[in-house]
Amino acid sequence: MSADDPIDRRPPNADGTDRKPKERRKKLKAKIRELEAEIAETRGKAAEEEPLYGLTPRVEAAVVRALAQERAAVIPRLLRPLHPADQADLIERLDAGQRSSLFAALGAAFNPEILSYLDETVREEVVDLLGEEQITSFLPEMDSDDAIELIGELDEEEQARILKALPAKDRVMLEEGLTFPEDSAGRLMQREMVVVPTHWTVGQTIDFLRTFNDLPDDFYDIFVVDPAHRPVGELALSRLLRSKRPMRVSDIMHRDFRKIPAAMDQEEVALLFRQYGLVAAPVVSEDDRLLGVITVDDVVDVIHEEAEEDIMRLGGVGEIDLYGSSWDTAKARFPWLVVNLATAIAASMVIGAFDATIEKVVALAVLMPLVASMGGNAGTQTLTVAVRALATRDLTARNAAKFVAKETLVGSLNGLAFAALVAATSMVWFGDLHIAWIIALAMVINLVVAGLVGTLIPLGLDRFNIDPAVASGVFLTTVTDVVGFFTFLGLATLILL
Repeated sequence: MSADDPIDRRPPNADGTDRKPKERRKKLKAKIRELEAEIAETRGKAAEEEPLYGLTPRVEAAVVRALAQERAAVIPRLLRPLHPADQADLIERLDAGQRSSLFAALGAAFNPEILSYLDETVREEVVDLLGEEQITSFLPEMDSDDAIELIGELDEEEQARILKALPAKDRVMLEEGLTFPEDSAGRLMQREMVVVPTHWTVGQTIDFLRTFNDLPDDFYDIFVVDPAHRPVGELALSRLLRSKRPMRVSDIMHRDFRKIPAAMDQEEVALLFRQYGLVAAPVVSEDDRLLGVITVDDVVDVIHEEAEEDIMRLGGVGEIDLYGSSWDTAKARFPWLVVNLATAIAASMVIGAFDATIEKVVALAVLMPLVASMGGNAGTQTLTVAVRALATRDLTARNAAKFVAKETLVGSLNGLAFAALVAATSMVWFGDLHIAWIIALAMVINLVVAGLVGTLIPLGLDRFNIDPAVASGVFLTTVTDVVGFFTFLGLATLILL
């Protein structure tokens, strides 16, 4: 009976039961079929347009639309086919309110692996949304390296509460990992690995791999250890499977392999993997005992992080700029801008020293930005190459002189070429041969200086253990601006006045 009609005139079902529950079930099933069709259509169109990637604009739009319409039941179905990395990308693109709604809709369907793919700034917000209880339940399910990275980002009080709530086995592993320096091999390694003794045969090892349940999901090498748990050999799975069962692993293992100290910086680890084409490498303690393994997928992440960090630092920004709040981003950029303001004041003081010259020859005010900007751009090119070469250890004390000489020569050649161009431009513009000669000479001098300081500044900073990516840009800008203005206006004063 409805509220609008006090008398329901429709006949009951044949068995005497009310018709309304069946009708409601039909409507509910129809609604479910409609939602399933929408999801299938979204996935189908997305797959046709971008078959290589799970997160497409259509899938993203469907999730945002479902969140806006508060259709929580649709969210898990949309996200379930996506790889955790794609789900992490989606979470990063949502705003704070949408993320909160998304986690409320996912509930127990949230995949802990997503946390390892999230940007650090976003992950902090997600951890707050999930809460300590849920994070505690996730940690045993995660790879050991990802779990240590996650708990290492929490403050000490949160760490203590979560560690106390964990089983003893997981707690000991995490506590040990936290003792290693941040960004070290000890933090980067994972504890899940396959280890066998030297006296085992190929057959024993294969049987062990087939029957033992607690093995890593993915592994490439088996490490052979002595009774003191020191690694004495490395055995690739391909070599193991091609060998006969009676052979001992000690007879087919590689004895010449790279061991990584737990305290080694992760950037050094990445260089080691790149230099020797490693797929996996064991991590050892100070007494050479095997602690864990670093695999190439983790190194790829390190290479990406280090390259991104260098690029960001050259511009005086950080990762917080993309995902942080406007206030935090402004605070992070402020000190860098203050330093740049100081360098700009220094350049302005040089211009002020020649104000009388500029007043008499107005053309100088028009042309002098050309000299400074060209020097800055040329210096930045050299600086970028130098900083990257230092980071990859391609630029060392042995070949530094050759690199400086080459970049200075490049600056000279470009200086001559652009001197001719700006001289011709100034002749057409102002019709004054003296000004053309002045700007041509100033251009050559500043581009030579730019090539020289673009190499010497990062080399000097690296010599004093200062990160060249952080400070080189400020010094370079100051030098090229001051030299450019001083040379151009100084020559003008000598020649024209």
